[in-house]
Amino acid sequence: MFSPAFITLALFGVVGLCKVYEDVADLPTLRYDFVVVGGGTAGNVVANRLTENPNVSVLVLEAGPSNEGVLDSEVPFFMANLLTANAYNWNYTTTPQSGLNGRTIGYGSAHILGGGSAHSKYPVRTHITDGMVYSRGAQDDFDRYAALTGDEGWSWKQILPYFLKSEKWTPPEDQHDTQGQFDPSVHGRDGPISVSLTGFPWSELEGRVIQTTKELPDDFPFNLDMNSGQPLGIVYMQSTIGGGERSTSATGYLAPKFIQRPNLHVLLHAQVSKLVNVTQHQGKPGFGGVQFRYGTSLFVAEASKEIILSAGSIGTPQILLNSGVGDHTALEALGLPTVLDLPSVGQNASDHGFVGADWAVNSNQTIESITQNTTRFDQAFEQWNTSRTGPFVDALGTHIAWLRLAADSPAFETHADPSPGPGAPTSSKYPGGITGGVGHFVGFALAMVSPVSRGSVTLSSSDPFATPLIDPGLLADDFDMIALTEGVALIQKFLTAAAWNGYMARRRMSPRGAQHGVVDPDLTSRVLRPIVPGAHTQAATYAVAERGADLVKKRWTL
Repeated sequence: MFSPAFITLALFGVVGLCKVYEDVADLPTLRYDFVVVGGGTAGNVVANRLTENPNVSVLVLEAGPSNEGVLDSEVPFFMANLLTANAYNWNYTTTPQSGLNGRTIGYGSAHILGGGSAHSKYPVRTHITDGMVYSRGAQDDFDRYAALTGDEGWSWKQILPYFLKSEKWTPPEDQHDTQGQFDPSVHGRDGPISVSLTGFPWSELEGRVIQTTKELPDDFPFNLDMNSGQPLGIVYMQSTIGGGERSTSATGYLAPKFIQRPNLHVLLHAQVSKLVNVTQHQGKPGFGGVQFRYGTSLFVAEASKEIILSAGSIGTPQILLNSGVGDHTALEALGLPTVLDLPSVGQNASDHGFVGADWAVNSNQTIESITQNTTRFDQAFEQWNTSRTGPFVDALGTHIAWLRLAADSPAFETHADPSPGPGAPTSSKYPGGITGGVGHFVGFALAMVSPVSRGSVTLSSSDPFATPLIDPGLLADDFDMIALTEGVALIQKFLTAAAWNGYMARRRMSPRGAQHGVVDPDLTSRVLRPIVPGAHTQAATYAVAERGADLVKKRWTL
């Protein structure tokens, strides 16, 4: 288990106002109290909260470029543009997936300040923000975390204040009446991250969804708010959008009033290779520095108190393994020295399997009415530019269904229920989205949010900058395949409601897409099997990072 990074460094003062640095030569120092590796969804939270204390200095190292001026990140409607190979994506590819008949698939990962909160992770539907959707997960998820760790601080009751602390509920841009669409009592008002309902009406689709909850209430009940801890049912979409723009950890936790702190520095284009300056404290290894590449040169940023490793589910195990923290045999095979033999690093990776099902519809009130009409597209973009209103203020989708497999599902013959309890979903579905092709369509996204399959992230070579081997293990377990198949059947059942008569035309369908772990409940290194929450992971990441920051403050009496 790691100790905090104990290394004796003199206290120093930082001059000048903080800003996001583009060049390492502009940094006034490379010695800080804390070094945060990764300026993503969680890293920026921790940096913000630690620098609330003016006597604490923090450096954030972000491998990607700035989020400023990146329209595909700022404009919610442009979310899908970030999926292609570009400077804001690590452009990974998985290893051959046995559950996908040996195919490899593109595996997007954010390469931009703000991380996944400033990016999109379709079509694989994986470990980061999932299209700006704000969903916390079920009370059962967090109560299970508390039971597994023996730390009640991770229970729903005790983690809820951190959700509220990070959130700023924001009226939708069209200012429509939101009564009956969410529960204001379960939302925060003063946090850095804006959360809102959809801000442009797709009334034809929305009306049919709500009518279905009335016609088939036993299978598809209406739920006022998925973020109450009881998410099951059909709910109105909530997204991290405010003022017509995407709200991210960069725009929120690094907003001007925070970024001006003289004790907070952020360096872009700084790709971390490994942790260095090995220390020992009470017989436990730690690190006092972070090696990173800027341009073609290597530098070391030193931390007198602690290194916060927050480089995502791919970058974090890659950095740990390159630092000599991992399975001794595997490290030795690559010629890497072992600092701590911890076989769990990079193992038991978990992901949300994802399938898209598309139907042609007898309506022109669809996304394609904009994407396939240059005039209307230009008008919508002009409206967004001038007033931050119109169809571009939303990501894609109007509602979400959080559902469970039936108690007699054949999936349970292959594996026990992997969800944390009866109040948690096994799958999620939502209508809407750009489906592609000429015509008018409605797409139903289907995700397995309580997967059984497990994969890994391992090193491909001793080169710390080489792309790792990414094996999400998609559909490796029969349970996930059966559950997704039954999920498609549930979509078909959803569409049997009379509300869809005369609307749906034809169907198009296309797939997209151990016992140990690494950290203690206090977020320091240990052994625990990771389990993703049955939700989009953005909201949970903010809450976990908020509590993580408090745990760090407590360790150092800040």
